[in-house]
Amino acid sequence: MLRTTAGAASPNPIEQRPVWGPGERVLYRFQRLDSSLGAVHPARVVDDDGDRLLCWVLPGTEIRVTTAPDGRSPRELPLAERFTTPRVAARSSWRGGPNLRLVQERRWSSVWWFFEPDGRFRNWYINLEVPLGRDAAGVIRVDGVLDLEVFPDGRWSWKDEHEVGPAVAAGRFGADHLRRLRTEGERMIEAAEAGRFPFDGTYCDARPDPSWTAPALPPSLLLA
Repeated sequence: MLRTTAGAASPNPIEQRPVWGPGERVLYRFQRLDSSLGAVHPARVVDDDGDRLLCWVLPGTEIRVTTAPDGRSPRELPLAERFTTPRVAARSSWRGGPNLRLVQERRWSSVWWFFEPDGRFRNWYINLEVPLGRDAAGVIRVDGVLDLEVFPDGRWSWKDEHEVGPAVAAGRFGADHLRRLRTEGERMIEAAEAGRFPFDGTYCDARPDPSWTAPALPPSLLLA
């Protein structure tokens, strides 16, 4: 059942934040700084305290993506057009194995644990994001384009660095945002090299509740 809590760390002590119980649906929404809606991934909650949300995106879950009006995915567009071409909503589904996510209200990243379809842990993915809080439906983040991939043997690499310049030039986010995103990535690299949480094996043997079904994507989001 959805509850609310006054966040102790909130600059506004009377601010009420939603809190979700285990198994409830939460919408992991990517919004742009101009308030337009991007991808939406429905997930099932493992644990939430109003600040720290742990949730699963289950295989086969219907998700919202955005494409060019002619149906091409962003990665099919030339780099110079990738962040300037208009986008329209489209249906897709989460493919591959289950995906565990940890998102904290004020962190400029979320941690994604990727698993193979048979449940074996594959790698961590640090999705660099601008945090925009949460509402009754779920969490709201701005995708930072630049990401980080970390493997169990300690290897790591930046992802999508070639897209950062075009994204900034198109106004997706500014130089100040980029500095904070890269600083967050460097903080996570330091943690990975030291083997600190989340790179200490925590949740690498996690499994979603087998009784859970894939949560529904609200049809209205395909019209937004």
